Amino acid sequence: MDNTARQLPNPQLLRQPTLRQEAQSTSALEGTYAPLSDVVTADVEHAATSEMREILNYVRMANHGYAAQAAGRSLSTTLLNELQDILMSGTPLHSESGRLRHSQVVIGRQQGARPDALPTEAARFVPVPPGDQLAAGVDELMTWKASDHTGRIDPLIKTGMAHYQFETLHPYRDGNGRLGRYLIVMDLLALGLLSEPTLTVSPWFEARRTDYYDHLLRVSTDGDWDSFLRFFAQGLEQAAVSTHRQMLRLGTVQAELKDTVRSSTIRSESAHAMVDLATAQPTFTAAITARELGLSTGGARKIIDQLVDVGVLQVLDPGSTYRRRYFAPRIVGVLLERDG
Repeated sequence: MDNTARQLPNPQLLRQPTLRQEAQSTSALEGTYAPLSDVVTADVEHAATSEMREILNYVRMANHGYAAQAAGRSLSTTLLNELQDILMSGTPLHSESGRLRHSQVVIGRQQGARPDALPTEAARFVPVPPGDQLAAGVDELMTWKASDHTGRIDPLIKTGMAHYQFETLHPYRDGNGRLGRYLIVMDLLALGLLSEPTLTVSPWFEARRTDYYDHLLRVSTDGDWDSFLRFFAQGLEQAAVSTHRQMLRLGTVQAELKDTVRSSTIRSESAHAMVDLATAQPTFTAAITARELGLSTGGARKIIDQLVDVGVLQVLDPGSTYRRRYFAPRIVGVLLERDG
């Protein structure tokens, strides 16, 4: 699953673009939708809509979690609370976020349920009640995830079991689905199956959302672990195949853009670094370029203009004079390709 990242010169450049894809798909699964093209090219600092802000919160949350993991912090209820708080920032439920839920929640609705039925009677699934039972369940899950099961449980099976248990606990008022799918990648990193979090798991599940939710439910109602874990493993396999293709394509396009620079009259070494920046950040401003490449704002604008002239970059919003943003059309084109 991790071989592709090891083959690329700098797989870290692909973390942010793939995070945006995951943010779009995982949010769509929970009913918060924006077109992938809008998410990929969105201005992180100035989200245009409340939906876009919520989707981009996922990117902020993921970066916080990966930084915590890299710093050696173990996954705990405290870290989970931090992640969920970031995810829900600026949403109607933000005041209730950053802590385990204090009220009962229900999931879905049974077909044929009476219109006047109580929510707990009509629900497809009712998670554990709030309070000590929920807190103990989350703590036990975190302890189990941190335990070494080498030789007894396959790492992918362990990841699938942990995913089911988190979704069953449903520990927060909102954001459980998105946070739970994010934890899949964190688990794969912790287990050594990934060295760089570029795997996008949600597009495959989004395309099969009914099956995904039904498989989760059947573990609870029928104890059907085998079907769920087969489905889960198939999803990760297909996600790895899709991510592999896209990462290789991005690496190829990145190299071809640098060839375009080399064959032009541009002689600044910063132009090649600019190609790397355009790969890592689907859209950017001259100020971002100056900060990331250690240039003056005037120097950054000069390189950007040169790369626009040779067709490597384009202006995203030609009518705007404030915070004008740029992008590499071929990079963004790869990010908008989907299969599976």
